[in-house]
Amino acid sequence: MALTRSDVDRFQAARPRLEAIAYRLLGSASEAEDAVQETFLRWQAADVGRIEVPEAWLTKVLTNWCLNMLTSARARRETYVGRWLPEPLLAGDPMLGPADTAEQRESVSYAVLVLLERLSPNERAVYVLREAFDYPHREIAEVLEISEAASQQLYHRAKKRITDGRAHTEIDEAAARRIVEEFLAAATTGRTEPLVRLLTQDAFAVGDGGGKVPARTKAFEGALAVATFMRGLFKPGAAKRAHVGGAPEIYATTANGGPAVVAVVEGRVVGIICLEATAEGIVAVRTQANPDKLVRATEQWSAADHAEGPLHTL
Repeated sequence: MALTRSDVDRFQAARPRLEAIAYRLLGSASEAEDAVQETFLRWQAADVGRIEVPEAWLTKVLTNWCLNMLTSARARRETYVGRWLPEPLLAGDPMLGPADTAEQRESVSYAVLVLLERLSPNERAVYVLREAFDYPHREIAEVLEISEAASQQLYHRAKKRITDGRAHTEIDEAAARRIVEEFLAAATTGRTEPLVRLLTQDAFAVGDGGGKVPARTKAFEGALAVATFMRGLFKPGAAKRAHVGGAPEIYATTANGGPAVVAVVEGRVVGIICLEATAEGIVAVRTQANPDKLVRATEQWSAADHAEGPLHTL
């Protein structure tokens, strides 16, 4: 049946929420957009007039489509070149979704998106719908076609695995910028000692190049190893500039609500380093350099104002 203008408007009103759910479920902005588009096609083909609660119907269709994508994605990631990391989103991206509560902000943090990869598809869905969007277990059970008790059990299991996997420290935007500025100041001295002082002893660094950009598959572990790697990464060089097509400008910003370093060449984002910080120091350094996962970041970067300018140029 052909959609009326009212039907289309109702879907468009739900789109931001659907995109935010899909991004958390999939860890990929491009795949989230595909999932929302598929949901629209299902909406277009449905007898909309007979759908009693459109928002619930859309959430169910989207979530189950994402669960199918997660199942196939796990198979694809077995052949992924190097380490797979989620696609980071820069500050202000509407796909980050609601950020009114600590739970909502936490649910889209880069560290949690990484940990979500350890959960089963159903655990991930329950955690996202409950933690980030405050769905009651009764509605989650209807979406996943499970019992309410099973939904509660999946949530508690997922919550425990997420909580056990990290030391949570909430950081505001000003603090995040200070962390990045200190990190960059230390990383660009050409010495390891300043960086070691900022890192925890069990700090680690990983990167995702997707087979298109050089990235070490095995993590660097320990403050000294991470500091040595970062010192080399931020050392200017002709080879680096040739590889990315120019001299990268380095900015301090936030990605997924946390401190982040962004490398930009002529308006194109070529790398995002997400820093996971605790009260003891920086515990994780995760670099996204796969160009396929930086397309949306480039779009967001180009649309924003950067009057403060870069902190460093390689």
